[in-house]
Parts: sequence; structure tokens; C-alpha cells
Amino acid sequence: QVQLVESGGGLVQAGGSLRLSCAASGRTFSRHVMAWFRQAPGKEREFVAAINWRGDITRYADSVKGRFTISRDNAKNTVSLQMNSLKPEDTAVYCCAARNGIVLQVTNDEYDYWGQGTRVTISS
Repeated sequence: QVQLVESGGGLVQAGGSLRLSCAASGRTFSRHVMAWFRQAPGKEREFVAAINWRGDITRYADSVKGRFTISRDNAKNTVSLQMNSLKPEDTAVYCCAARNGIVLQVTNDEYDYWGQGTRVTISS
């Protein structure tokens, strides 16, 4: 079992930065692929970024590539999402997710554990 708790959301102006964190409990954290998804109002949840268990392979949605960076610290059981050059269209609830396995999947149903999410609002 892995439990996930996100933090770091808030309200920022367009062009600003935020850093989201996800704290995981469970002894097998280091074996999981970790990812961030987001859900904007009235839209379906979408993939943002994923990282493998060693932290040396990442995958990003085209919409955030070059602006967002995912990282993890297995010693601290945390995964982070550094978000720069934020746009109003980045406004959403951001959720951390974990999956057993090695493939950096981009669909919801491939992930086994989810956090409650943290809200990010970007003003124009």
C-alpha cells in the first residue's frame, strides 16, 4: 500500500512558478513509477509528468514540456513537480499517482494509488 499526500498548490500570476510536493508512505515507494496528473474544471483528468523508480527517466505531456520538471527523492519518499512559466491554462487540481511496474504510463487506469490533490490557480 502507498498513501500519497500533495502540498504546494496556490494562487500565482501567469509567468510565475510553483513547486508541488507529494509525500508517500509505504516501504515500497522506491519501486513505484510516480506521476502527476491534473484536472481542470469541466475537463477530464490528464497526464502531466511521470518518473521512473531511479529518477533517471522522465516523461512529460507536450503542454508542459520545457516548463515543468518532475523529480523524486527516494530517501525522503517524496516526488516533486517544479512548475515554471505558468499559464492560466495550467489551472487545475494536481494529483500525485503511483503505479507498480516500470513503464511510465500516461493513462489514469494504469495507476494504482492516488492522492487527494492540491489546487493550482493561475491568474492572467
